[in-house]
Amino acid sequence: MKIFNTMTREKEELSKKELKMFVCGPTVYDNSHLGHARTYIAYDIIAKYLRYRQFDLFFLVNITDVDDKIINRAAEMKKDPKDIAIQFEKTFMDDLESLRINNIDKFARASEHINEIIDQIQRLLKKKFAYETRTGVYFDITKFPDYGKLSHQNTEELKKHRIEPDNTKKHAQDFSLWKRRDASELGWDSPFGFGRPGWHIEDTAISEKYLGSRYDIHGGAIDLIFPHHEAEIAQMESVSGKKPIVSLWTHTGFLLVNGEKMSKSLGNFITIKDALKKHGPEVLRLFFSMSHYRSPINFDEVNLKQTKNTLETLYNALSVLESIGKGKDSGKEIESEVNRIKSAFIGHLDDDFNTPYAISSVFELVDLINKYASTGKKISADSKNLIGSTLMEMCGIFGILKNNANVKITEDVKKLVSERETARRKKDFKKADTIRKKLEGMGIVLEDTKTGVRWKRKL
Repeated sequence: MKIFNTMTREKEELSKKELKMFVCGPTVYDNSHLGHARTYIAYDIIAKYLRYRQFDLFFLVNITDVDDKIINRAAEMKKDPKDIAIQFEKTFMDDLESLRINNIDKFARASEHINEIIDQIQRLLKKKFAYETRTGVYFDITKFPDYGKLSHQNTEELKKHRIEPDNTKKHAQDFSLWKRRDASELGWDSPFGFGRPGWHIEDTAISEKYLGSRYDIHGGAIDLIFPHHEAEIAQMESVSGKKPIVSLWTHTGFLLVNGEKMSKSLGNFITIKDALKKHGPEVLRLFFSMSHYRSPINFDEVNLKQTKNTLETLYNALSVLESIGKGKDSGKEIESEVNRIKSAFIGHLDDDFNTPYAISSVFELVDLINKYASTGKKISADSKNLIGSTLMEMCGIFGILKNNANVKITEDVKKLVSERETARRKKDFKKADTIRKKLEGMGIVLEDTKTGVRWKRKL
């Protein structure tokens, strides 16, 4: 299996069977938007597939519940910052559940790791990688020559950035480790004065506690490369003296709206909750899966409608498979074809989690189903089970075909379908339409074909 490494800009072999993966979590000051959904769905699929391929994975996500954005939002809403963080952490967790993201082993809040944060800052100070001023503690980037290696920026390029403007800092690019604050604000006592941690140190303190000073995979959205991930590297490699902090850096591409990045700051974001009111979780999961995780995606209602039709095609394939008559077959021909498709599917996902190509393999299996259905050729129960279980197995990696897809059509539905067919033969189209509408109300959509009526579940 090969994964693209942002650091080297090459695909690198993943040979270890025990893996530790850290993905940057949300800053909980507002409802999560579809840009967040894109990232967390991508890593949910990655985690599912790694486990499917028998990797022993520990998957950690942090929760940034201490941040200036939370403080500012609390002031706007005239609420306690802790209450704001609790409120929006809950909505984030609800969104994950709604999106069927369920492969994360541990969530770690920054507020519950203040001791680890303080300890890491003290070690950076002791090693002279950090310094104190009257406003706080800062990391001195001149003490870390590799700063910029992940974002592939040289010293001159880095000088263009002004990180957290503060006239007490030694250099404009130095970033905060601890922010001194008035005792009336949210904060904690520390050897550097009352205050709260900087954003970057929260993540390395958490990752060091649970994953150690070096681990296997670090993920997040592409806009976190600089300065956030660059700062994480500087902090952890400086404090531990070990390189690299991470073997493989992975990043998801932007979600775009009219060609611009979806973000709260631009005001063009769509919340996960609002999106789910119009589209089910499986439509969103498939929509994101049909683009490579590193590629930008343009959010478009037309594309989402097409994705819903694609998902219906997959559900319909299960009912088409059920409608194929049972009989004798050699078994070898079907088994060989299914194994070929499955092998190609695995090959695509082994190549940097290439979900669009893997989905094309899923549709090869759908084509196989339609081939047997259209010819009226009968196949054995074992062959039907092999095709059906393989389709469910492949789609399970994407977290789709979970809506009671394998529930058998009930006797009541069969009776109504039969009555409708009788009405159609008698040209009693009014009764036939009435039965069709009744079935639709039960979540069953009928499709009239040359080989007879088929049904599919309404999404």
